[in-house]
Amino acid sequence: MALTQQPASSGSDGQRYATNDDRKRKRMESNRESARRSRMRKQQHLEELMSQMTQLQNQNVLWREKIDAVGRNYLTLDAENNVLRAQMAELTERLDSLNSLARFWADANGLAVDIPEIPDTLLEPWQLPCPIQPITASANMFQF
Repeated sequence: MALTQQPASSGSDGQRYATNDDRKRKRMESNRESARRSRMRKQQHLEELMSQMTQLQNQNVLWREKIDAVGRNYLTLDAENNVLRAQMAELTERLDSLNSLARFWADANGLAVDIPEIPDTLLEPWQLPCPIQPITASANMFQF
């Protein structure tokens, strides 16, 4: 009977090993599938990040172009402003010279001439206590 028991126990051991091997194989398949899904998720996430990076780089280029355009507009306006300031200074000097000549002519002829002086507020409008009229801007003044 010992001989019959041995084969029975080795048969149950073999069955246990087969069951363990089957579990191990299923677990390995499950792990492989899980790893495959994980790799796919990582790949999809990487593709989304790459797409987002490309989009942000394109936006960055657009913003740089807009900033450059605003900078060029600023330089143009600054140059125009400098020209206008120089013209204003020249015209103010001419007006002062003409007023001096008019006073001299009036004094020489004995005439009373009222020559108004140019108020400083007109020469420097940014120093007005409060503007008389609101400053208006066109709709396309700040377009990029």
